[in-house]
Amino acid sequence: MNVLVVILAFWVPGLVLGTVLRLRGWTLAAAAPALTFGGIALGVVAFQPLGLRWTPLIVAGWFAALAVVLLALTLLVKGRAQATDPDDVLSPRRLTTRGHLFVGAGVAAGIGVGALSFLRGIGSLDMLNQDWDSPFHGNAVRWIAEHANATPSTLGATANLPNQADYFYPDTYHALLALLLERVGGLEMPQLLNLAALMGVIAFPLGVAALGVTWRLPAISVGAAAAVSTWFSTFPFDSLWRGPLWPYVAGLALVPAVLAVTRELFVGRGVGGPIALAIAAAGLVGLHTSLAFILAAYLGVILLAVLVKVEPIDWRRSWKPVVGAGALGAVFVVVMMLPALFNAGGVTSTIWPIESTPAEAFGQIMLFSPSSPFPQWWLGLCALIGLVLMFRHRRLLWLATSYVAFAVLYAATVSLESPLVHKITGPFYDDAWRFAALLSLAGAVAFGEFVWTVSQAAVRLRDRARPGFATAPLVAAGSAVAVVLVLVGLTGAYVNRNVTRLGIQYHDGPGVSRAEQEAYLWLAEHSKPGERVMNDLRDGSVWMYAIAGVTPVEWTHYGAAEGTQENLLSREFNHYADENDSEVRTEVRKAVRDLNVRYAVVGTGWVRPHGFRQPGLLGITSVSWTRVVFQNSDATVVELIGAEQSGQARPSTDGN
Repeated sequence: MNVLVVILAFWVPGLVLGTVLRLRGWTLAAAAPALTFGGIALGVVAFQPLGLRWTPLIVAGWFAALAVVLLALTLLVKGRAQATDPDDVLSPRRLTTRGHLFVGAGVAAGIGVGALSFLRGIGSLDMLNQDWDSPFHGNAVRWIAEHANATPSTLGATANLPNQADYFYPDTYHALLALLLERVGGLEMPQLLNLAALMGVIAFPLGVAALGVTWRLPAISVGAAAAVSTWFSTFPFDSLWRGPLWPYVAGLALVPAVLAVTRELFVGRGVGGPIALAIAAAGLVGLHTSLAFILAAYLGVILLAVLVKVEPIDWRRSWKPVVGAGALGAVFVVVMMLPALFNAGGVTSTIWPIESTPAEAFGQIMLFSPSSPFPQWWLGLCALIGLVLMFRHRRLLWLATSYVAFAVLYAATVSLESPLVHKITGPFYDDAWRFAALLSLAGAVAFGEFVWTVSQAAVRLRDRARPGFATAPLVAAGSAVAVVLVLVGLTGAYVNRNVTRLGIQYHDGPGVSRAEQEAYLWLAEHSKPGERVMNDLRDGSVWMYAIAGVTPVEWTHYGAAEGTQENLLSREFNHYADENDSEVRTEVRKAVRDLNVRYAVVGTGWVRPHGFRQPGLLGITSVSWTRVVFQNSDATVVELIGAEQSGQARPSTDGN
């Protein structure tokens, strides 16, 4: 039931907007989540000046109003829309029923393999990702839900920057999830985060199919591409266990759908296509600002392909949609990106150490297996052959060229220490894994081209054996299925490999365990509104707000800035009753009072293997001025005896 709730939340608003904008078929189905996020992103920008609260009912009203406005626009220009021949070379491929069934089977196979790998990899929907960024995302979702405010600057509190008025982190992803948290179907935080991540796995094969159909690939090629789109480790699975990069994955999974919408500009049938593209682009940038550069790269290569006449276009009917989409999209994207200038320096200054030699990096991109100690040989070789065939057949040259560009960026980032490389890759945190994730799209489409070529060779062989025997479609389809099944037999669709990789960060601990979550839930029952709980920034307790709504002193694994009261307590909290240093004791007690701290929690395990207890938390479970009020195998909660909060003494609890 909860899966259905999340699917409906991701797809239904976008389906409404897409239908109004006259998207149809595979494009509508694939682009719906991008349009949903586009509507959310625009709502995030509009709600604060309008004085609207971020609640499910009001957001539903926002989408309804948006749909009405878009309907009016499409109706106003209906009479001027230019009719096009369905078999026009610029129109999406007109598939037969058999063709749709083949594409649908490929999409179902891709979704099935992806969902199986994901669900087995995480072990349980109640399991939490143990990596660095996951509690930040969870805290952001709950903050928006509890404050009914999705303005990104308000999230500064969850990043230990409560007074930073221009704080920014793209929160379109979190804003949508906040509407579901504990409101519909009883969705708790772990389930919500995992199901939302699964939506990207589901959306990617749909997007690959839509891209293939709209850009006129043969049905066999499209179905095969969709079927293997979730076999690649580099995307989506590596970005789901490492980080995790949930908003980035969601946006990247929707890129092929947005590229499918781009094809609407070539058809020139009114304002629906340009508006849909602009809204979808806003959704991608709202998910993660770096996606603006990815989308710009793809669109730039498509424009170049058109200008050099590699891709056909009729400028007489397309110049208005192209100009309109460019202008409106630029406005939307700029609106999304302007607040990001606050943190631009912090993002672009990040430098990751190199992980491969140039020779290793070259081999990784040749086999579509970046960031991996062992290549996906069978899939990679087929995709490499398919990429060569794409150039030879002059098929989707813009996608093949984009792959080359992204592959070079990956190889340079993962293997070279260069100021120029750092400058170019700055918007992506100088993170080679983010470029690695870009290669799966071209890999899937290239595999489809390989399978289509094999199927055509099989048809020619059959014709030579029995000329005039009318079984070409069956031979083509059968040979394509045979190729995929042989690969399944050789590789198991790489399910075990991807399960293992995804499972790297999905365990009961060490960062946060179920036993530690019990402590957070105990604190939720016993702490009072306005109180904050003293915690260690590396033992998983930064999860307490996301899990139970309990406000921590330290919100993130990075910790509060030096000079803040939060940082003082992390360093000196155990000097609360120090008789030897009255100055420190006075500062600590003032911080405890100002931050309204009554409880402290100490967990076991660390977000990183080399973790260590913060100095201020050392020994606090056995000092005379605290008493243990909750304890289990992984966590201990203590209460300050006779502590002063908010200027007045608070009586102790009985510990029950």
